[in-house]
Amino acid sequence: MGNVFSASISCDAAISRCLDCTVRKTAYTCQLQDNLDNLETELEKLIEARNDVLIEVTVAEQRGMKRLEQVQGWLSRVQDVETEAEKLKQGRQEFGQLCVGGFCSKNCNPSYKFGKSVFKTLRIVENLRSEGDFKEVAQTAPETPVDQRPITPAIVGLESTFDKVWRCLTEELAGIIAIYGMGGVGKTTLLTLINNKFLDFPNNFDVVIWAVVSKDLELEKIQESIAKKIGLFNESWKSRSLEDKAQEIFKILSKKKFLLLLDDIWERVDLIKVGLPPPTTRSASKVVFTTREFDVSGSMKAHKSFKVECLRYQDAWRLFEETVGKEILDSHPNIPELAETVAKECGGLPLALIVVGQSMACKKTPQEWEHAIEVLRSSASKFSGMERWVYSRLKFSYDLLPSDTIRFCLLYCCLFPEDYRIKIEDLIDYWICEGVLDEYDGIGARNQGYSIIGTLTHACLLEEEEDDLGYNCVKMHDVIRDMTLWIASTTDHEKEKFLVLAGVGLTEAPSIEKWKDVTRMSLMRNKIRNLSKSPICPRLRTLFLSRCEIQVVESDFFQSMTSLRVLDLSYNINLRLAFQFSDFVSLQHLDLSSCRITSLPVELKYLINLRCLKLECTFFLRSIPPKVISNLKMLRILRMFGCGHYGSQEEDSILFGDGELLVEELLCLKQLNVLTITLKSLLALQRLLSSPILQSSIRSLCLKTLEDSKSLDVSSLASLRHLEKYHLWDCVDLEELKIEYTRELKNIRVTHGLHSLRRVSIFNCRSLRHVTGLICAPNLKYIDIHYCESMEEIIKLDEVPAEAMEDPVPFARLQFLHLQFLRKLKSIYSNPLPFPHLKEMSVSDCPELRKLPLDCNSASGRKFIIEGEGLWWKKLQWEDQATQSAFLPYFKAMDPSTEFE
Repeated sequence: MGNVFSASISCDAAISRCLDCTVRKTAYTCQLQDNLDNLETELEKLIEARNDVLIEVTVAEQRGMKRLEQVQGWLSRVQDVETEAEKLKQGRQEFGQLCVGGFCSKNCNPSYKFGKSVFKTLRIVENLRSEGDFKEVAQTAPETPVDQRPITPAIVGLESTFDKVWRCLTEELAGIIAIYGMGGVGKTTLLTLINNKFLDFPNNFDVVIWAVVSKDLELEKIQESIAKKIGLFNESWKSRSLEDKAQEIFKILSKKKFLLLLDDIWERVDLIKVGLPPPTTRSASKVVFTTREFDVSGSMKAHKSFKVECLRYQDAWRLFEETVGKEILDSHPNIPELAETVAKECGGLPLALIVVGQSMACKKTPQEWEHAIEVLRSSASKFSGMERWVYSRLKFSYDLLPSDTIRFCLLYCCLFPEDYRIKIEDLIDYWICEGVLDEYDGIGARNQGYSIIGTLTHACLLEEEEDDLGYNCVKMHDVIRDMTLWIASTTDHEKEKFLVLAGVGLTEAPSIEKWKDVTRMSLMRNKIRNLSKSPICPRLRTLFLSRCEIQVVESDFFQSMTSLRVLDLSYNINLRLAFQFSDFVSLQHLDLSSCRITSLPVELKYLINLRCLKLECTFFLRSIPPKVISNLKMLRILRMFGCGHYGSQEEDSILFGDGELLVEELLCLKQLNVLTITLKSLLALQRLLSSPILQSSIRSLCLKTLEDSKSLDVSSLASLRHLEKYHLWDCVDLEELKIEYTRELKNIRVTHGLHSLRRVSIFNCRSLRHVTGLICAPNLKYIDIHYCESMEEIIKLDEVPAEAMEDPVPFARLQFLHLQFLRKLKSIYSNPLPFPHLKEMSVSDCPELRKLPLDCNSASGRKFIIEGEGLWWKKLQWEDQATQSAFLPYFKAMDPSTEFE
């Protein structure tokens, strides 16, 4: 019974489903026409709704918003159903096959399927219409971590600096990073490269923010750039206070890992006032900024600083080549060589290379390129685009220098020829005598001069270098020099008028008319042999005539130069002093260095305003009349190193004898604070050392001859706290340079010592056995020892008192060691030395020197040149094979033809 009952129910259910199916099939077929009509109507309404939504979406997206995902999904489904409806419209021909009344069909099954599809599509359309009533279609789009910034396609020469900064950003412990360099060198380009690198490089920063700072620092503008990037900026933002904005920024950025890129900073930016949590060396967030002022790096407490240098020649040429274009460079066979000359005139400065390159990108004749070279060399400011695009931008650095005094000091440097290395000491001498360092007197003025040079180098307007002899110098970049010449030519001529014709190949002095109203004139490095016609130039204060090959100066040539304060006649080897010194009523600086003069006129003593007299390397000077030097009461600077070095002195000269007469006259100069001198006896040296004024003034000291002196105690020089250069020449009787250490001397050495001594030269001291006393000079950079035939050791350790060993490692700062013709030399130092700063060791004609004070530690991570004969190198003995192998790549043969293994 149960089974029969169950079967009955199952049968009824099956019959019911069959009836329902039949009814539905009949409905799909019978109501097909109505459904088609309804579908068409509903679809039109749906499309209208879709179009309205799209309008809302477009407007929102134009405001920077992002469409909602549900809206995008709905639009996609509308598109799908529209496509399906289009297919059904094309299938309406099926309807023509239905029987009259719709109750039967020639082929009922396809009609059913078609009707079913129409019915289902209609329901989908109706549902989509009801779903399309959105309250909002878009929302504020989340910011991308970094925005791409436009950049010029021609980028060369920044790869090395980029790699260093990138490594610092991604690997090293540095929270604040400075990128500095002169204007137009590519700092902003480098920062842009860093910004765009994050577009395709995985990083841990939640947000990368770019803000331009510029000269007029406004913290609100920096805050606005940050606010826009992190979604805080709105209509009410500008009305809020600096402090409120900082608080809102801090709330967000304190929870994020951010990278802030600040372009073109000219002064310290207070990150706390902006609202930033200041990055530390260990924080994940970082700040990178560009600046022209290295001082800003310190004020921002940067953990790392990177200087962007001008391009090396190959990179400079590549940039210039890309800017000009291959078509122009190939337009004439002579143009490539001329183009290289034009590119060199830009000094590797990318801004100048681009501006000049763009100007030359349409010049197809060699004559146009030759004209460009002439203009760039003679008056670069007249070259198309230079004044507007280059000099005007560089001038920002000049305008923002702290004072008129510093600006004048920069302009003063343009008096020197292109690429000229200006000795810092000489430059400060000029400034003192020009009266621009009157803020202090004595050593204070020199310190002020060094401070000004620091300001100019930190502003990237001067570059610090060493010359070939190792003296500290500054050099002005070619484009900076052209910019200063442009400034000097556009200044108020009532105050200053510069005429700079240095190194331009003159064979005659400028015409008399050109001297009128000039205040500063430079004719350095020309070939003007005669100065005959007397110009009228009562305003002239500075006249540079160095290295002009001058032989004859007419006696009245200087008669109208009543305002002249600085006269430089140095390196005119054949100069004759036939002019009248009585014309120099205002002269404060007279330079006769390296002139082959034999005597000074007695009239020199009437230059009572003279502050600086330079007679260095006047080797043939035999006569300085008595009372000339002692009468120059205003002298601050007297440079006589190498004065009267050769030849016999005349009896009516204070140079006659051992130099004691000269020292007695020096004792009359109470204002003296810089002295370089050559003496010929220990008595003269002792008299000089008896004067505290002269002790503190000495910068360079040459002891020559020292007849009957067998021993010289270096410790006696410990009171010369400013001594920088020390020479021993032709002291044929001298046997040792020793140290006598006393308790009294200990107090002097602790206070001063020979800490300032940088250079030592010993020449032709044939009896000298050792120079152990040099161990008292811990900061020596240059040692030259030549023609000392008896020298056996440089430092003889058993001659060194234990108390004298201030520095446990001798020669720790030595850069150059030159040893020549020391036939008996066996040892430099008995133990290996690290030589952490050594650049060059040169050994020549030292056949007994079989071992150098080197071991593997001496080469730790460093390279320096060891120059010598190949045969000598082969005979050297080494600590071990590893040491020999380590130094083999460092050797440079003086006789390249010599073969050695």
